[in-house]
Amino acid sequence: MSRRVVLVALDPKDSDAKPFRDAIEGDALLREQVQVHFVTGEAIGAHIGEAEVVCCGNLSASYVEQAKALRWISFWSAGLDGKVTPQLLERNLMLTTASGVHGANIAEHVMAWMLMFTRGMHHHLRGQLAREWRRDKWSAGAGELTGQTLGIVGLGHIGEGLALRAQGFGMRIIATKRDPEARFDASIKLDAIYPPSELRRLLAESDHVCVAVPYAPSNHHLLDAEVLDAMKPTAYLYNIARGKVIDESALIKALAEERIAGAGLDVFEQEPLPTESPLWDFPNVLISPHVAGVTPHYFVRAAQLFAENLHRYLSEERLNNLYDFVRGY
Repeated sequence: MSRRVVLVALDPKDSDAKPFRDAIEGDALLREQVQVHFVTGEAIGAHIGEAEVVCCGNLSASYVEQAKALRWISFWSAGLDGKVTPQLLERNLMLTTASGVHGANIAEHVMAWMLMFTRGMHHHLRGQLAREWRRDKWSAGAGELTGQTLGIVGLGHIGEGLALRAQGFGMRIIATKRDPEARFDASIKLDAIYPPSELRRLLAESDHVCVAVPYAPSNHHLLDAEVLDAMKPTAYLYNIARGKVIDESALIKALAEERIAGAGLDVFEQEPLPTESPLWDFPNVLISPHVAGVTPHYFVRAAQLFAENLHRYLSEERLNNLYDFVRGY
């Protein structure tokens, strides 16, 4: 029996190859049915022509043109904005994402922000840097997450991870979900789940709002000036989705006018965030440089997901995390 040719393209470095080798070579069934090439750099070209499956971070137009046998591209990124080219659309290939690998680390990133704001740690850090003992000024404003409401805009894998962790802090948890009737992690106890049309209702109820929807044209500036006006002036906003999901100029205006209490931002409309951006100067804004998704476990999880999908592919079952060309994610 001929084996399916699979290409794991680790370009430009091969330091992340081990999890993929372990996941595939440690599986007897996969070893029998697939011929895997772990390649980097120009070595991709030596095997791309015969590859039926490619697992990669991105695939150049020239390699897509050479990949005559290609049927499925497994991207190890969760979002494919900017990667789904007209060329890929014309080829009618199956595309999958690594959605789910970020559930723990991004959720913990958001929890860190929530705890910092609630306990006033952003003020204490600035006091430390200034060598000032600001006990009287800032301690009176410290609160607790217990009893506060967390609103999750987009209950996907990241939203579920955040909800599970927020439960441990005794928070009330509400969320929007594209299909409110769809199943989600049974261990999550939501106080309310709304369709996307009820976004403003969620914002009006929340003390903390985490934006976790995928980027697609339909979600461009999902939170614009009018929508942001629905937030409480005491509420905090967190964006770990994509910068263009929030109208950044409207957010800056809301912060300047103190119509929201603050924001934790990992993504921006322009990256790197320009040095002249007013966001750098707000004392109630916490900025991280698009690193919420960083974790030492990333490629282990991505490799496990890929190996599971390889089994499904070989059995001609529906793949997990299939890209929906209509929705755009």
